[in-house]
Amino acid sequence: MISVTEALNIIAENSCKMPVVKIKVSKSLGYVLAEAIYSPIHMPPFRQSAMDGYAFTHSDLTQLKVVSTSQAGDFSDETIEKNEAVRIFTGAYVPDETDTVVMQEHTRVTDNWLQIDKMPSAKANVREKGEQIKKGELVLAENTIITPAAIGYLACLGITKIKVYEKPKVAILVTGNELVAPGKKLPKGKIYESNSVMLEAALKTIGIKKTMTFKVKDSLKKTKIVIESCLANYDVVLISGGISVGDYDYVREALLKNGVEELFYKINQKPGKPLFFGRKEEKIVFALPGNPASSLTCFYVYALPALKKRMGFEKIHLAETKRKINRAFTNTTGKTLFLKALYDDEKVTILESQSSAMLNTFSIANGLIVVPENVTTIEENEEVKVLPFS
Repeated sequence: MISVTEALNIIAENSCKMPVVKIKVSKSLGYVLAEAIYSPIHMPPFRQSAMDGYAFTHSDLTQLKVVSTSQAGDFSDETIEKNEAVRIFTGAYVPDETDTVVMQEHTRVTDNWLQIDKMPSAKANVREKGEQIKKGELVLAENTIITPAAIGYLACLGITKIKVYEKPKVAILVTGNELVAPGKKLPKGKIYESNSVMLEAALKTIGIKKTMTFKVKDSLKKTKIVIESCLANYDVVLISGGISVGDYDYVREALLKNGVEELFYKINQKPGKPLFFGRKEEKIVFALPGNPASSLTCFYVYALPALKKRMGFEKIHLAETKRKINRAFTNTTGKTLFLKALYDDEKVTILESQSSAMLNTFSIANGLIVVPENVTTIEENEEVKVLPFS
């Protein structure tokens, strides 16, 4: 049995990045860049007006003749004299001889003669060529996460395709004779299966949508066959249940029979002691506990970082923050504890129902309190480490 820190280190060392693929910018939301991107053009590519108004050459003149119009998308190379002005609109080309735009609210026009009532400063309301970015400058660094704003930024530079790390395909395998799909009649001795939809939802929070759920009864032969298929067709396998030491827990044996290298099994923690992490070539496998709260805790703390590393993220673990605990707490287990909690700007509260089988408080929790294995007592108002879920 290893420590939490040892387990996290092993996961980081054995979770390699996915292959690099080239995809359309319009389809790249949530992907991570696999290369730095440099601007192919100046942006803006010409001097632009930032206002609706009049373009002119800044001087002491306050009366100018309006000789033409420049609207967005137009271009004219006619020469503009110092005593002349051009009616101009936001985003339009600013003629070369002019250097300033006065907003229309500060002007009056009579018979094509412009009267400037409030003179702007020189070069006001003009977006210079390359003001946002110049040709050849860095647009986005490698390992940048593509957001809606990043997509817009790339598109405005004329970039249509980028290289990103492929998102992994994930198989979710749920084991157990006692499980019944929600919506069906619940016979005595059975429970509704919730882990697959829960894990699928958790995967979507980091942009992984290519998932498939498989269900298998408590049988070594059947479990081995399904795992073999998952390893052949998916990059990551998440297994729920069947990993403890019961008479009908066949997952570990089935994994080993499929040639999965066991990198660790069992962590000195609560919940989630019976956690398996293994690797077969570039494929990684997590066998999570079957109890729902335990399964989700292990997903957040261990599987999530592995998946994010595979996707190219630089920051892979849940963020950490500190809060003062509302009441004293004693840890008599000698294990690292992950406690469902609710925190605000100042305090954090340990929620009731910490059982590994219960999701009732997990559904309202916004983070986990981490109590290290060597800490036995936490006093009221003492600062503790909190792992926010978002």
